[in-house]
Amino acid sequence: MATAGAQIKTAEAAVETAKINLDFTRLIAPIDGIAGQAQLQVGALVNLGSGPVTSVSTVDPIKVYFTVGEPQYLAWRKRFPTETTRLEADKNLRLELILADGSTYPYQGTFYFADRQVNESTGAIRIAGLFPNPGSVLRPGGYGKVRAAIRVQRDALLVPQRAVSELQGGYQVAAVDDKNKVSIRTVKVGDRVGSQWIIADGVKPGERVIAEGVQKVRAGMQVNPKHFAVEATGK
Repeated sequence: MATAGAQIKTAEAAVETAKINLDFTRLIAPIDGIAGQAQLQVGALVNLGSGPVTSVSTVDPIKVYFTVGEPQYLAWRKRFPTETTRLEADKNLRLELILADGSTYPYQGTFYFADRQVNESTGAIRIAGLFPNPGSVLRPGGYGKVRAAIRVQRDALLVPQRAVSELQGGYQVAAVDDKNKVSIRTVKVGDRVGSQWIIADGVKPGERVIAEGVQKVRAGMQVNPKHFAVEATGK
C-alpha cells in the first residue's frame, strides 16, 4: 500500500509538471500593443537562451520624443516658478504632430515628461509627449515634427527671414524710407514663426524692409522697390 501511494504521488507530480510545461507553450504578452516579426516559429523549443520570441510595443497612446534647446526649456520653466503653476502649465500644453508626409496628425498630444539631463553634445533636452493613436496609424520608429503654442504675442512685428542678415552676432535689415532710400538698421530679433522673424526693436510698424537683393544694396542707395509676397506661415 505504501509503495502504491508513493507511485500515485509521483504520478500526480508528473501530471502537475506537464501542466506547467504546457502553460509555457502559450505566450501571453503582459501589455497590450502590436507584436513585431516572430523570431521563433511554432514548434520551436524555447528556453532561457533562446532569446526573445518577438517584441511588443504599446502604441495607443504612443510616446513621441522630441528635443528643445536649453534656453527655450529654461524660458518655459522660468515663466512658471512654482511647482503648482508648472504642473498646471504642463497639463494644459497641447502638442501638434507634423507627419513625415507633411500632413498634420488629427489628434493633439499632451506633455508626458522631460528627460533628467541636458545632452552635453547638442545642448538640448529630450521631451516626451503622448498622442492618441486609434487604428495604430503611428508606429515606433516613425518620424515627425512636434510644435506647440507656448505663448501668445499680440501685435508682433514680423518680417521675412530672408530680410534679416546676421553680422558678428548681431542682426540687420535694410529699410526703405518714403523717398526710396536705403538705410541699414540694427534690429533685435525674437522668435521665428514659420518663414518669418519677430522683430522686437529697430523697425516700426509700416516701415518697409528689403527681402530680395539685400546683399546688393548700401546705405543711402536709391532703389525702385516692388511688393514682396509673404509666404503662408500656417499656425
